Amino acid sequence: MTVEEKAFRRKSFVPEKMLAYGFACENGIYRFSADFMGGDFRAEMEYENGGYSCRVIDKMNDEEYVRINSESFDGAYVNSVRAAYAELLQSVARDCCEDKYFVSDQANRITEHIYSRWGIKPDFPFGEDPYDECGAFRHPENKKWFALVMNVARGAVLKNGDKSRVDVVNLKSADVPGDLRAGVYPAYHMNHRLWISVLLDDTLDDAGITALVENSFALTAGRPRGSGRKREAV
Repeated sequence: MTVEEKAFRRKSFVPEKMLAYGFACENGIYRFSADFMGGDFRAEMEYENGGYSCRVIDKMNDEEYVRINSESFDGAYVNSVRAAYAELLQSVARDCCEDKYFVSDQANRITEHIYSRWGIKPDFPFGEDPYDECGAFRHPENKKWFALVMNVARGAVLKNGDKSRVDVVNLKSADVPGDLRAGVYPAYHMNHRLWISVLLDDTLDDAGITALVENSFALTAGRPRGSGRKREAV
């Protein structure tokens, strides 16, 4: 994970806050730059239509400092530059962003749908890295999960070795292991006969995913905990 991904993970940029922080906006593109490490380096950032790009310039030779996100470089000096850059980005994240539940926009749109439909928000039962971002949606009566959003290596779902990260949602389905459409796979870390994993990267549109959520909600509904019939007194 890059320094930028760590700083802006589960963050949503707010244009008004960006302008107050010092970003300049021209033709819908927000730009910001700042020196760090005693003026030896300059961080440059652009934001447009929900996406951002960052780079670090070594001012001594006016070239991009590509070592900032290279795992091959792990010396004391590189790490000090990396730490100073991370501190700057964390300041931007703190003052220019709002927290969001999940990494991907689609995961957050599905979250909004679930809340508007049933008034349910996710809880985060695992609490510790790397599982602290796993959000469970539960029936309020029986506390069973009907959806679990996770951020995982894409290859863990596609079985192709891809290490890039993606949000997925696990849902119960009566159609497993039959034909699976694009973006839908046997469940990651759950019973393949009963659950599916759906990529939340817009491979499948929101309407298709919310239909699967509705189905999972129905399949996991049941009696509330403690609702079993009590033995009659003799």
